[in-house]
Amino acid sequence: MPPAPRLISPVLIAGCLIIMVSFAIRASFGVFQIPIAAEFGWARADFSLAIAIQNLAWGIGQPFFGAFAEKLGDRRAIILGALVYAAGLVASSFAVTPQAHWGLEVLVGFGIAGTGFGVILAVVGRAAAPQHRSMALAIATAAGSAGQVFGAPAAQWMLGMMPWQSVFLVFAAAILAVLLVLPLMRVPAPAPKSELEEGLGQIITRALRDPTFAMIFIGFFSCGYQLGFITAHFPAFVTELCGPIAPGGILASLGITSTSALGAVSISVIGVMNVVGTLMAGWLGNRYTKKYLLAGIYVLRTLVAAWFILMPITPVTVLVFSAVMGSLWLATVPLTSGLVGYIYGMRYMGTLYGIVFFSHQLGGFMGVWLGGKLYDINGDYTLVWWVGVGVGALSAIIHLPIREKPSPMPQPA
Repeated sequence: MPPAPRLISPVLIAGCLIIMVSFAIRASFGVFQIPIAAEFGWARADFSLAIAIQNLAWGIGQPFFGAFAEKLGDRRAIILGALVYAAGLVASSFAVTPQAHWGLEVLVGFGIAGTGFGVILAVVGRAAAPQHRSMALAIATAAGSAGQVFGAPAAQWMLGMMPWQSVFLVFAAAILAVLLVLPLMRVPAPAPKSELEEGLGQIITRALRDPTFAMIFIGFFSCGYQLGFITAHFPAFVTELCGPIAPGGILASLGITSTSALGAVSISVIGVMNVVGTLMAGWLGNRYTKKYLLAGIYVLRTLVAAWFILMPITPVTVLVFSAVMGSLWLATVPLTSGLVGYIYGMRYMGTLYGIVFFSHQLGGFMGVWLGGKLYDINGDYTLVWWVGVGVGALSAIIHLPIREKPSPMPQPA
């Protein structure tokens, strides 16, 4: 009798390490909003647009890296992604105009695409046994959250010792270092024969004609909008609008004495709670209907965002919001990627999820860019918060009619 398949595998371990470092760097960009704007005297929208372009480039690059990995090999896609990521960071450290940052963030975004969810989750999903797949995807997603836990605080800590340009160079070295784990990324077992008989063009055409795929695509927009806005603007939002930290309170005793430090820590809190929430989503995804779980997550996000903006902004509400939103943060990813793989098969999951992820990153672009633009116009972030509440409610509704069953193979003529 063959041994039972294991959940933890070398592929899962390597994938977690790569995503962890990639997302630690990516999640820290909001910390650079104020230092870079202050050094060059830029409007808030200038660097916000750079981060927004990064999100959009990540989304555009994701299906291409997914197809590259499926045609030419996962390792080659990851190596290319890491090299492009590092090149973008190094070049950005020498950029002194908004336009230069805008252009170079295209490289950073493409680098994230090659070392992020689309490529890594597809490999992890193919390597995992069906009974472990949802949980394996959740663990890999949670690794990205673990990177977020230390990414923003590490950037804030390094900014206290060196200029932001040097921090970018340290990050470039870090993303290249993850290539050391590539030998663990062994090629998983081949896809079922029925999936191998269907070409990439055929399955993309089949998915694009399916209303369910369109609903998944549209529903993922709000996730990107909310995550993009909070990652890029929440540290600055907390720095400027949060009430003062009590000198003798618990936060002060932990060394968090300024609202700028609290802003960085809030991103870390989101990351910590996201690990818990993502693993829980993976566990639930093996047992319950994924579309209803996704709808529930979007409802809760909508409610907590509305509550936060209606309440006075204090250290307590910042931490409560960060904890609750963190538990819902990337919980959508293993459910959405698992839904795509279950309906359309694992063979081209990287490409199909990459297409869906483009919607996520289009939302991220809008959240980041609108955050900076509306801040410059209105002097606060209130309007962009309410837009996020609205798109979250839309996503909750649009997931309900999704057909959650394997898509039928086209019959030969």
